[in-house]
Amino acid sequence: MNKAAINFVLNGQEKALEVDANRRLVDLLRDDLGLTGVKLGCGEGECGACTVIINGQTANSCLVLAAQVDGTEIITIEGLGDHDHLHPLQEAFIEEGAVQCGFCTPGMILSAKALLDHNPNPGKAEIMDSLSGNLCRCTGYTKIVNAVENVIRQSNAKGS
Repeated sequence: MNKAAINFVLNGQEKALEVDANRRLVDLLRDDLGLTGVKLGCGEGECGACTVIINGQTANSCLVLAAQVDGTEIITIEGLGDHDHLHPLQEAFIEEGAVQCGFCTPGMILSAKALLDHNPNPGKAEIMDSLSGNLCRCTGYTKIVNAVENVIRQSNAKGS
């Protein structure tokens, strides 16, 4: 099997690995690097459970070959906060009850983060559009959108 040497930054840490040329990023992250916050749902890029941020843009890691991330920066849910200091989006999801079964939560939070990194004050329609690639079977999306809106309000209040 062909191997590829890759170097990338993962959650702020430099990585240098050799991977099979046909290895998917989702498998590298979950199986090889133990980042189980990256979920494997459909495996076809339809559900968003495997969402990560690559160079500031969301990507379905089930559709990305690990060899393609050479020279990139990747953020997974594990890179946002820790048990003692949650990211504001993580806190808002908990406060709003936007976390139910939790399977979609990492992808939802990362999609919201990517949106807020590019536009710190989006409207409801833009929030919903940014989350549209992430399927949730539990919440009906209202609590998820409310959580993102709460982060925006809190951020605006701090900036005032």
